[in-house]
Amino acid sequence: MPLVIGVRFSPAGKVYFFDPAGFEDLNVGEYVVVETARGEEAGRVVVVPHQITDEEVVKRLKGIQRRASALDLAQVAYYQSREQNAMARCQEKIEEHHLPMKIVRAEYNYDGSRLVFFFAAEKRVDFRQLVQDLARSFKARIELRQIGVRDEAKLLGGIGRCGLTLCCSTWLSEFNPVSIKMAKLQELPLSPMDISGVCSRLLCCLAYENDTYAEVKETLPKRGKVVDTPHGRGTVTQVDVIKESVSVELENEVVVEVFYEELQAMTQAPKAVSQHRRRRKSHTS
Repeated sequence: MPLVIGVRFSPAGKVYFFDPAGFEDLNVGEYVVVETARGEEAGRVVVVPHQITDEEVVKRLKGIQRRASALDLAQVAYYQSREQNAMARCQEKIEEHHLPMKIVRAEYNYDGSRLVFFFAAEKRVDFRQLVQDLARSFKARIELRQIGVRDEAKLLGGIGRCGLTLCCSTWLSEFNPVSIKMAKLQELPLSPMDISGVCSRLLCCLAYENDTYAEVKETLPKRGKVVDTPHGRGTVTQVDVIKESVSVELENEVVVEVFYEELQAMTQAPKAVSQHRRRRKSHTS
């Protein structure tokens, strides 16, 4: 079973796995320099060396080049401080070339040899001349990457309707599929204003509790079903997934709240009585 170590290159970025051979004593929080498909990068260890199955390895793992030195970390801080200025200069060049695009973020690699600009645009943009102009200005290898609205929100950050910092910019490393079916299952308002995030797409948090809602709704009776309760027989009028309870309108029109455990006890009680009667009948015969 191969040994791997997890490294992250940005606070809420994807975790990439590397071969820790020679660096098995690395701990969470330490910085390392690794070789990636885009060249050398400095990243933070977020998963200590551990074994995985052969099936989990999709391609040959690259190794750790070295622990990040004080000089490496100083370079990281220095080039991060220059990213805002790089964004401003890039936007000036965009206006000079009259391109329909907006710079969202600039990112240097740890030693300043590569500079990536993330931009938003409504359609594809021919930026070949812009790249050449930027390369002459910054004396670095230039990359321009067009991103979607969710990635734009992740890079820019912000406050969600819950009042907290956006999940995607703090801890959510990958976007999971979200559908309107999840909102229906959770009986949320289907108005786009109520179930959309700052990116104008469906809220990522719709997926967080979806499995729980599906599981609990499978166990609780649906609206309109007639059930027996400790208070008598009645019809389910409301289902509360969070409390795992249902509201039942009894035959005398009184509405009571009944929890799942009470309903389960009522369904098991008749079975117990029936089994007791069968045993008693068998004994007497």
